[in-house]
Amino acid sequence: MLSRLFQVAAVVLLLAGCSQESEESGAADAGDTLQKARQAGKIRVGFANEAPYAYIDSATERLTGEAPEIARAILKRLGVNEIEGVLTEFGSLIPGLQAERFDIIAAGMYILPERCKQVTFSNPTYGIGEAFLVKSGNPKGLHSYEGLAEHPAAVLGVVAGTVERGYARKTNVPDERVKVFPDAPSAVAGVAASRIDAYAGTSLTIQDIISKITDGAVERATPFTDPVIDGKSVRGYGAFAFRQSDQDLVDAFNRELAAFINTPEHRELVRPFGFTGQESPGEVTAAQLCAG
Repeated sequence: MLSRLFQVAAVVLLLAGCSQESEESGAADAGDTLQKARQAGKIRVGFANEAPYAYIDSATERLTGEAPEIARAILKRLGVNEIEGVLTEFGSLIPGLQAERFDIIAAGMYILPERCKQVTFSNPTYGIGEAFLVKSGNPKGLHSYEGLAEHPAAVLGVVAGTVERGYARKTNVPDERVKVFPDAPSAVAGVAASRIDAYAGTSLTIQDIISKITDGAVERATPFTDPVIDGKSVRGYGAFAFRQSDQDLVDAFNRELAAFINTPEHRELVRPFGFTGQESPGEVTAAQLCAG
């Protein structure tokens, strides 16, 4: 009987040891994304093909934009010389990150408290306001979310998963007058075809679209008033997103980012994408934005 008890105890200890080893191994795997990237010489980044934040340059077939170019600069300082883009619809970026289809979201994604529950953000790289794209002449006179909400027939277009969907709800735009598109090009086409009356995006997104359209069918709504949410005029802050298990990578990324943002090198790097000193994030941190 005593021998039998010793055998049982040995099995229990063995299983406990295996469990602990498995947990420790899993923890190690979760925290070594940077190490693996250094060894491979590259890391995968998810993007949503939205200029000027992250997109494929049709002439060179190269992933570029504000976020990929900053990612390249920071990751080189961390010993990773190449990024590999994974094209993903914006609304699927966070699930894709969590499913390990890629290791960083490089798409100019806004830091929002609800997103902070799912991913860990770097500190922001820019801060900007909003804009509307409308048909030439702005037939319905749309100059704000609130004004569109008050118009009885105006239909707003937004891209799935973006902050603009939330802005529409919080400014009382009825759900039945909001059309959700998978990406910016389809929303622009919606304005041109009069399926929607305005496409809501960041000011840089809308300005980039206008700079590339030559037929005069659409225009940027001017003037424009940013939405007022909870008594404050909103300003969005974009950043990189990481899995919550990759805190070591986030910390290393943030250290290099702090030494890079607002330097002459940074300003020259993002200037071709329409970014100026006006988009500087200042002293705002991800922790402050996640806290709301």
